[in-house]
Amino acid sequence: MLGFVGFVLVVVVGIHLYLWKRLVRDTLRPGPWRKAGGFVVLALALFVPATLILVRGGYAEWLAWPGYLWIALMFYLLVILVLLEIPRLLVRLIWRTSRRAPEAEPAKQVAAARVDKGKRDGGAERPDGSDSAGGAPEQAGIDRRMLLARGAAIFAGLTAAGITGYGVRTALGGPRLDRVQIPLAKLPRAMDGTRLAVVSDIHLGPLTGTDHISRIVSMINSTDADVVCIVGDLVDGTVEELGAAAAGLRDIRARQGAYFVTGNHEYYSGFREWVDEVARLDIRPLRNERLEIATGRGVFDLAGVNDPGGADFGDAPDFARALGDRDTARPVVLMAHQPVVARDAARYGVDLQVSGHTHGGQMVPFNYLVGLQQPVVSGLGSVDGVPVYVTNGAGFWGPPVRVGAPPQVTLIELRAP
Repeated sequence: MLGFVGFVLVVVVGIHLYLWKRLVRDTLRPGPWRKAGGFVVLALALFVPATLILVRGGYAEWLAWPGYLWIALMFYLLVILVLLEIPRLLVRLIWRTSRRAPEAEPAKQVAAARVDKGKRDGGAERPDGSDSAGGAPEQAGIDRRMLLARGAAIFAGLTAAGITGYGVRTALGGPRLDRVQIPLAKLPRAMDGTRLAVVSDIHLGPLTGTDHISRIVSMINSTDADVVCIVGDLVDGTVEELGAAAAGLRDIRARQGAYFVTGNHEYYSGFREWVDEVARLDIRPLRNERLEIATGRGVFDLAGVNDPGGADFGDAPDFARALGDRDTARPVVLMAHQPVVARDAARYGVDLQVSGHTHGGQMVPFNYLVGLQQPVVSGLGSVDGVPVYVTNGAGFWGPPVRVGAPPQVTLIELRAP
């Protein structure tokens, strides 16, 4: 843990040093304004670990909004400034090339021209390039390098602010409803069209409230689903802190009920208390177990496994318990928070896994980094032969910003062959 904290601090310091160079040192001449800019960047660098440590620990929730917004803005400033390095380099190369062209003129011609000019003006050329008639040396004018730096800084600042503002509006807006049809080879024809409402990563926390849950529940209920699957990361805080905000989950309606599996964030928030609280809200936790879901048109199995993060808390996933010794002629849908666990589920003949965890990347280009850890980032994919559907999640973690991955509730219609 200490090693991870140290790594984060090194990254944060490195990013802020780069931002200081590009936004302060390169754009301001030495003096009080440059010093002031340096102190501002230093304060913002300290703001990041303070936010991550104090807000997550529940000690200074007032830091959440300004702290997380700066983290998002910092990220997009970094991305844009790094992308601008290439055009910045090209412009400087063009300037350097254009400056060398006059220097290629033979030295004698340049000297002769200066002497002739001095004679016409009634004076002789001086070593410093002026003349006895009082002429001044040619001035370079505006410092083009500083002009370029200021232009890049202004562009990066405005663009990063615009992207962050758009991301805040997207994250705090209501989730969109995505509909997808997924065929299951073993699904009886009588069960064709069975509807699963899938939601994950609601992330109730210091930046959300009862309206957040109300919007999500309203959208779930609008799907008229047979089954509701809540696939982890429901909360970022204890039952004592967030129990009242979560109470609206009791209003979820589905013909065959609502079900829940733990995500990694439940283990940071008191998972045992939350498992009990979710059950009290009439949502059935699936704890490495499997149920028969009878829809009146047929039967399928719904299984759920604990998140791998539970291993550190004596609550690891158990695929054999959840999926072993079952009727393999009957289709099974597995609820698992992380897409990557499909690699463990594949040997049990899972027909469909529904997951979350990735947030769809939440903030482009994070989706590319998430893809290094998870085999499916968003939408429908396949992992070792198992169809895996990953929803973007209905909330956000950290910065209240979503770019390129809007909040989402998914309605899956199971189709018979």
